[in-house]
Amino acid sequence: MERTAEAILTDGRRLPYVIKDDPPRGGMKYTYFAPDRSYVVQFFNDPKNAADPNLRKRIEAIIGKYNPTLSEEEGGARGGTKAAADYFAGKFCWPFAIVQSPEFGIVCPAYPSDFLFSDNASIYPQMSKDLKGKDKKSKWFTSEKLRQIMKERELGDFRSMLCISINLARAVRRMHSAGLAHSDLSCNNVLIDPISGGCVVIDIDSLVVPGIYPPEVIGTSGYIAPEVLTTLGLPFGDPKRNLPNARTDLHALAVLIYEYLLFRHPLSGPKIYSKDPDEDEYLSKGEKALFIENPYDRSNRPPDLAITISDLGRSLESLFLRAFVDGLHCPDERPTAMEWEKALVGAFDLLHPCENPNCAAGWFILHDPAKPVCPFCGTKVRPENIVRFHLKSRMRGSPGQWKEAGVINVYHNMPLFKWHIYSDVFPDEKADRSMAAYVCRVNGEFLLVNRSVHSMRSPGGNIVPPGQAIRLKDGAVFLMSDEETGCLCEVSCGR
Repeated sequence: MERTAEAILTDGRRLPYVIKDDPPRGGMKYTYFAPDRSYVVQFFNDPKNAADPNLRKRIEAIIGKYNPTLSEEEGGARGGTKAAADYFAGKFCWPFAIVQSPEFGIVCPAYPSDFLFSDNASIYPQMSKDLKGKDKKSKWFTSEKLRQIMKERELGDFRSMLCISINLARAVRRMHSAGLAHSDLSCNNVLIDPISGGCVVIDIDSLVVPGIYPPEVIGTSGYIAPEVLTTLGLPFGDPKRNLPNARTDLHALAVLIYEYLLFRHPLSGPKIYSKDPDEDEYLSKGEKALFIENPYDRSNRPPDLAITISDLGRSLESLFLRAFVDGLHCPDERPTAMEWEKALVGAFDLLHPCENPNCAAGWFILHDPAKPVCPFCGTKVRPENIVRFHLKSRMRGSPGQWKEAGVINVYHNMPLFKWHIYSDVFPDEKADRSMAAYVCRVNGEFLLVNRSVHSMRSPGGNIVPPGQAIRLKDGAVFLMSDEETGCLCEVSCGR
């Protein structure tokens, strides 16, 4: 039987919640929903946790001075603006209040509906019924076996999985810059929506504040860093024992990105380390961990790797090698979340739509125009459909000198934003996401249509006002904007 109760918050506010006989229960907390399901009230399973003063201090700090979903002016994380706080409120399910009565607990936003399964997600009707309203945990979309039972529209495409990777890298970068580590970044604590390309990081109340609040959890199998797993048998206070921190987050982040893009675990290969399945798992993810695409030791490489990190372009391939070769057992060598964010954004600019309408991936990274083939289905891009922008930015202090600033593959109906126009704009949480220009194809010709850019110049040097277009011919050179930070664009077609 349901009944409504009130949670009294530490600031005196009262929030109603609905008590059910069998509330959803996780490893540490159980959950009650608001009457309108806009927030949840969570209490701890173990009364000892609720009575722990260190836990209370940790949660107070997480809700307050380490909170990236609150601006610094509002008492949140240092350096956070209101706009950035609002942006990251959509990337985390961050607790926003502490309950003092009827017992100690927290209040969090409810997960947005995008991250909950509808009633028609699976190809099997009973499975759809079972999934309805459940969290969209990452594993549903990265496990090949589980993907096979989901309806195709639920799976998104390669572009949306790349979007998810960017969003997660950005969220982890912000969390680390606020002085926090998650400690249990995993498929269970990152909900994703392959339809929209969104993700949300959950289970925030156990975050690690280095040097102040130590980790309370070790992590989730498959995402625990090898150095943590290897020293798991040592006593908790032993200085040789490795505990979760920002560097272990970076291992988990790399694992998740690898799974999102390639639908497999980077360390799960054919090599067997023990006849005991539990010990084999422990060794394969810990002391003996070996990347399945390690170029120097192929003993753990599956025989059927049709798509590899080399198909993702040089920048992402380099980061995966740093994460799972150089940094697998040397945490300081792991790429930062910012490095992942930049490389993933660069890869997004190299996306190209597959010309096979039946290609499940839909998109691929066209990083080598000399080999314009979709790695997912083998379809070759016709030369007349390959148009690239080679961007250059002004060299400071050297008038008339330019340096490389990136490459963009363009295609019909592709939007361009300020970060494609100006060299000093990066598509982070501060970026203006209104469309600045777009590329379209009319009567077989590609055009760049100006929407809102001031002082865009044609190849002949004339102003191209908003609403007018530049014909994109091979070898054409023009200014995206003649402002100081405007990029010079060189066009290549068919190559």
